[in-house]
Amino acid sequence: MLSINLISNLNNEINSFYGWWQFAVCLFAFFALIAVWWHIGKKQNDLGQVWLALSVLCWSISGLLDVYFTQFSAGENILQEGWRSILSLFNSLFILFALPWFRYLPKPLAPIIKSKYWVYIVGLPFLFSLLPTISKMASGRSLFVISELDVYYALLTLGFLGSVLWESFARRRLKALAWLSLVCMLITLVAQFYKLTGSSINLTLFSAIFKTSLIMLFFALALSWVRELSENIIPTKEHFRIIFNRKERFVLLKGFPGDSERKISLTPALFDLFFKFAERKKNGLDEWLEIKPKSFEGSKEYDIRDHNEIKRLLFALLDGLFGKDNWTQDLHLKPLKNTLFEMSEKRKRKIRLAIPAVNISL
Repeated sequence: MLSINLISNLNNEINSFYGWWQFAVCLFAFFALIAVWWHIGKKQNDLGQVWLALSVLCWSISGLLDVYFTQFSAGENILQEGWRSILSLFNSLFILFALPWFRYLPKPLAPIIKSKYWVYIVGLPFLFSLLPTISKMASGRSLFVISELDVYYALLTLGFLGSVLWESFARRRLKALAWLSLVCMLITLVAQFYKLTGSSINLTLFSAIFKTSLIMLFFALALSWVRELSENIIPTKEHFRIIFNRKERFVLLKGFPGDSERKISLTPALFDLFFKFAERKKNGLDEWLEIKPKSFEGSKEYDIRDHNEIKRLLFALLDGLFGKDNWTQDLHLKPLKNTLFEMSEKRKRKIRLAIPAVNISL
């Protein structure tokens, strides 16, 4: 009898310690993520970090409830299990709501996550998992499979979250963090399976490990986003410098933060077009290049065959600057186009290099 009481007291102390730890650490992480969003994400109109912060807040509330039930309830009861399950479901839901705000998504999943039906795709399974949990709390009885529906919903979340985290870190050339995200998903998966076994000690251990690891990944993700914003800023035309190497057909671009220069190799056609822009600018006679009209069938030769040539040149420069598919239209393409080129106000088919002639070396 004495040993049973000792074990019961020890379990209560472990649950109380874990509850206070989870409450304090996750609450601090919530405010820290909100602070990062307030300073940076708010200006970008990006709510992804808000959803991630709310998911961490669910863990904090869950920890506080565990402390309450440990101190004022004899053993774990259905009410405590039910609230823990509800908060776990909301944690998974908020993480899934954050995914459409991620800049880099796996190509097979991107149309699904970005679709207008994403709310229904993640919301309906959430309701099907939540309602039986509430029913169990009210009635006190339920089938085993229904009582653990939060585990199955968490598995759905892990599948989407793991692939998105891998894509986000890999596309930002942070392969070590990409592999660590997979390790974290594996630990979280083990913790979910321990929920099904009812092993409270092992579940507490793995739960503490995966929650700490996942919070650190959220901060690593935020820092990688800040790093991308700081390093991938397109410089102004006054600070943009271009050096052409005609022999090897590459250009050196200067003015980007963090790097002294960036070397980009171009195809002969794209290099000649870019060089033509620069040569006109340096000569200072007629800086404008004219784009051939779509319906023109005469014998006159134009400097540029169509608008797609300009687009291909910009795509090649962006691939060389940031890596293929590692740039976005709003953050990279539009700023680079506005920095490099300007269109004639009088004639829409005339375009010239906007970089000052002193910043161009042939």
